[in-house]
Parts: sequence; structure tokens; C-alpha cells
Amino acid sequence: MNLPVIIQGGMGVAISNWTLAKAVSQLGQLGVVSGTGLGRVVTSRLSDGDLAGHMRRALASFSLPEPVQAILNRYYIPGGRQPDQPYEAVSMYSLRPPKFLDQLTAIANYVEVFLAKENHKGLVGINLLEKVQMPNLASLYGAMLAGVDVVLMGAGIPIQIAGILDKLSRHEPVSYRLDVLNTSPDDDVRIHFDPQAIFPGIAKLVGQLKRPKFLPIISSVVLAQALIKRSEGEINGFIIEGPTAGGHNAPPRGALKLNEKGEPIYSEKDAVDLGKMKQLGLPFWLAGGYGNPEQVQQALADGADGVQVGTAFALCEESGLEADLKRRLLRRVLDEEAEVLTSPVVSPTGFPFKVAKLSGTLSEQEVYDARTRICDMGFLRTVYKREDGTFGYRCPAEPVEDYVRKGGKAEDTLGRSCLCNNLGATAGFPQHRQDGWAEPPIITTGDDLVTAGQFVPAGKTTYSAKDVIDRLLSKLNPNQVWNPV
Repeated sequence: MNLPVIIQGGMGVAISNWTLAKAVSQLGQLGVVSGTGLGRVVTSRLSDGDLAGHMRRALASFSLPEPVQAILNRYYIPGGRQPDQPYEAVSMYSLRPPKFLDQLTAIANYVEVFLAKENHKGLVGINLLEKVQMPNLASLYGAMLAGVDVVLMGAGIPIQIAGILDKLSRHEPVSYRLDVLNTSPDDDVRIHFDPQAIFPGIAKLVGQLKRPKFLPIISSVVLAQALIKRSEGEINGFIIEGPTAGGHNAPPRGALKLNEKGEPIYSEKDAVDLGKMKQLGLPFWLAGGYGNPEQVQQALADGADGVQVGTAFALCEESGLEADLKRRLLRRVLDEEAEVLTSPVVSPTGFPFKVAKLSGTLSEQEVYDARTRICDMGFLRTVYKREDGTFGYRCPAEPVEDYVRKGGKAEDTLGRSCLCNNLGATAGFPQHRQDGWAEPPIITTGDDLVTAGQFVPAGKTTYSAKDVIDRLLSKLNPNQVWNPV
């Protein structure tokens, strides 16, 4: 299976939704859904009434009806919840997650991939994060049950994933070594997932699953070499992401220095030697600032197989970005007022994170200051080992006193944002609290947000995924554009 020139970025939470991925896939490129927080996303859609019936149609196709019915019984609200009614909570992951949580996570990923692949033969991928470790086993299995073609993973060093894909294709039990604070070299802390215990009888119903291709997202040749050497299964290529890309960026090499805006300063040390990448013998795609036709052309000339593009697709009609936020942000682009800040502190992960400035969002200090700190989704929680040998969970975006009580440092909480809740709000699923307060959004885009106006057709104020693809490929000759559909 060859892969096309354009890989649509896997932007979470639910910005790269099934609608966007399907549109890109049907146009002959690689559409990608974000797997981040899909349990919360799918249950929110059900609570909002699933008015078009897409969630229930996908759920009805799942091989086992019992867990599907349990999800519907708990989360589906005919006609939709009241606008200020809180969404039903989804349990936070722990080292020993309840069976229902693994079922929900797997089925939610199945739903998103199923809908993205429905009624066409294009390729669909899923993007997951190494930093969000505990849901990954269930997420991968659910996506594979729906026939996902490619798995993409960044925000860390995913040496375990390739081998896990091999085992899950055979419905074998798998485990995932977790990054845990305060452990010794002899500690081996894992989360486990047994497909046939979570879904009894499913192996006989569906048979062996297709093993998807695996593309780690990296920022250096050294990391690519390490993954090739240490990966527990086959790697099929790489996505090389530079610091101008949206979302999380790899930190600069060397001592952290900030510019006058408080942004991390990157240098030539952070550039990837493409000549050395070619010597590795695996295909690669370039990401971060490749959102125009000239850069696509240059990427191919430099030996890349193509590019990954996120920001251009984030603002297109098919993306999951909440409609009013999308409209207002694109208006700022067209008025040449768009601005993106790379924050070294906003993400609980400690990785630099890009934030687009827009009124009413967490890009404004007063919005950040007004938010009540709470951690009730927990995807970015860190596992730590207590002195008594037991394990706990903490996040620098939770209430400061809670974080400190769990052994964290108060200074690590400064400026941190609850990306779980805030990005959910950005996709149109803001959690409403009992006091009537609603979670505010945070928008992340790449630095090339300012150039997104190039995709808007004359006389219009919006654009489609097709407009993006047509423009990105406009300077290539037909021999360079392979269409797998």
C-alpha cells in the first residue's frame, strides 16, 4: 500500500473529525481522524441527540450489540440535552481501567474510523499521542476493528506501538509500559488490554485484522534512528514535524531561550538533515509550514514523499472546529490580523504549544484568570509512584493545592491550561458546570495560519477540503500526484 502526497494532520480534540477525514480520503489523499478524547466526543454527540443519526448508524455496525446498548443507555438523549445541561462524565483512565471504559474507548475509535471510511475506498489514518498513554491500547484496537489504514503517533518516542499493532491484529493481549515519575530503573509499570476479555467472542466474529502502517511523528534524524533500532515492530515511514506546526512542538535543543514575546527560540540545531533521512531508506513526509504549493513542490524535490498539512484543513468547512470560532478566526486571517503564539507553559505536558489569538478564548489572560481549575477528564495526567509504593495521578493544570499535595511543585502549575476541557470546547462540546459556567475554548494552529486566505475562492468567505488539496497540488505534474482511490 503506497501513501499519497498529502497527509491531512490529525488535529485533536475532534478538529480532525470523521467528516474532514472522509472528505480528504475521497479526494485521493490520506484523511486522518484524531483519536484523542474520542470517548468524550462520541458520548457528547449522543447526548446532543445525534440528530443526523451518524453515531447510531456506526454503533449499529459494531459486531457485539451488548456494549453498544450499554453506551446508548447511558449517554444517548433523544432530541438532545438542554443547552446548559452538563455532559455525562466519562471515567478517567487509571492503571486498571474498568471494562466499560475500555469498551467505550475502543468503540468510540471504531465509530470515528468507520464513518471516515464509509462508502468509499480511500485511505484513512488515525492520530494518537504518546503523551496520552493510558487510552492508547483500546483506541488502537477500536480503530483496527474499523479497518484503519495508517496509525500516526507523536508527542514522545513511540517505540512500543509497532509491536502492539502486530499483536492486536491477532486479537492477542497487549501491554503498554507507562512513563511514571519517581520510579527506579527496575520498575516496569504497565497498563494491559486483552481484546478477547474486553469483547468476548469478537475474534471469531471478525477474524484476523489488517495491520495498519505505522508512521511515527519525529523532529530529528537521531529520533528516527532510535526508533528504527528500538521499535518492537515494523515502522513504515516517518512524518518530520518542524516547530512551526500547530499543537505540541518538540522543545528546542539546548538551553531554553525565549524571544521578546516569551516564545521558545529555535535555531539551526533544530533543522532536520533531509540527506541523512533519505539514507535511512524509509519514506517520509514533511510537516510544519508546508501549507502552500511551492513548499509541497520543494518537499518532493528534497526527497520527501509528500507533506502533512494541518492548519489549512482546520479552517475548512468540513473540520470539527466550532462554527463561530472558525468563522471569526478566518475573518481575522482575511483581515490580516491573525496571530499565533508559541507558549512554553500552557500545555500540562511541558511541551511548547501553539495558541491562536481570538477574543473569548484562553488566548486572553482575563479568560484564563476567570476559569476555575479542574481536572475531570484526565488525559494528560501523569502517573507517579508514592513513597509507600502505590501509584497516584496528577496534572499541573489541576487545582494548585491538589497538585502540591500530590508532590508536585507549585511553580509548575503557572500558566497551565486544561487542554482536555478547553480543546473539547473548541470542537463544540464545552462542559457546563452546575453553577452555569461553561468551559472556554483554546485554538491551536500552525504559524502558517496567516496564509490560510489563499484557499478561499474569489467571492467567498469560506473554503473546502477540496480547495486546499487542489491548491496544494497545483504546481505538481500528474506523475507526481498518485491517487490511490
